[in-house]
Amino acid sequence: MRTSPLRLFKRLALLLVFLWSGPALAEVQIHFHSFNGSVLWGRYPHTFIVLEGTLDETGRVINENYGFSARNVTPAILSGPVEHMVLAESEKNVQKTNRHFSITLTDAEYVRVIKLVASWQQAPGKFYDLEKRNCIHFVGEIARLIGLKVDYPDDMLRRPKRWLNHISAMNPQLGAKAID
Repeated sequence: MRTSPLRLFKRLALLLVFLWSGPALAEVQIHFHSFNGSVLWGRYPHTFIVLEGTLDETGRVINENYGFSARNVTPAILSGPVEHMVLAESEKNVQKTNRHFSITLTDAEYVRVIKLVASWQQAPGKFYDLEKRNCIHFVGEIARLIGLKVDYPDDMLRRPKRWLNHISAMNPQLGAKAID
């Protein structure tokens, strides 16, 4: 018995309706941000990540951000390692920053990012070093963890916006444009 073209069309249309109306795919986006900063306004240039979305496995909504900084901004920063902290920006501050590029993470990648953030937060002793372990290194290790090419040119270690533009150029698959 042959199926008529009209009956086949109806079945295909029903299948498309079912697929179209199914549950939305969960995903978490990681966004890479820089803050221009100003010594006069009390905020130094900074880079951090924002995580937004929904975990596929649990449906948990994610809205987090993480950056790395010295616990206290004093002249001691200029002479070597100082106490560190992982910090979160307020939503108001996030809105005032530069979003350079975004990547969709799997649940497993999200968990790996969170574990890396925790390892930097829980590192013993004085872990922040302006030249060797600052916010750029923190964001760079997260970028490397999720498969991006990363390096740390000496002339960019205190220039997060310029550094993220550099990382964008090193990873053309991102399709990111340099931010002025």
